[in-house]
Amino acid sequence: MSIWETLYQAAKKEYHPEDISPFIYAHNVVSAIESDNGQIFTGFCIESCSGVCNLCAERVAALNMYNNSGQTRIKRIITFRDKPPYGKGSGIPCGACREFFLQLNAKNKDIEIMENYTSMNTVKLSSLMPNWWGEDRYKNKH
Repeated sequence: MSIWETLYQAAKKEYHPEDISPFIYAHNVVSAIESDNGQIFTGFCIESCSGVCNLCAERVAALNMYNNSGQTRIKRIITFRDKPPYGKGSGIPCGACREFFLQLNAKNKDIEIMENYTSMNTVKLSSLMPNWWGEDRYKNKH
């Protein structure tokens, strides 16, 4: 089984859209990430009627990784709804998630993101976030 199939199967287990309360909906978008040491962590989207409480599946997976292992470096990520990423921007993290990944670890610019599961087409986060504003802060700190 390829790492991408492993990630897909791990995330797929989280897909079961449900109302948690009259205000909160979850598990309608799912994600799995492979950390730097090869561990796999999953997450699911949590949406509320107040947008400030929303958490994307990708950030939940990254927070699960950090909370359970202390790691901040992500190698690969897959995100989807009811079917695997199919191209045309499918599976690509939103701007808030992209920003979070880069702030979490500068090396996350090399995250491989699944864009089309059928063709196994991936993109690097660095191609989605060229000339990221925070690069200098990392350079000045290290």
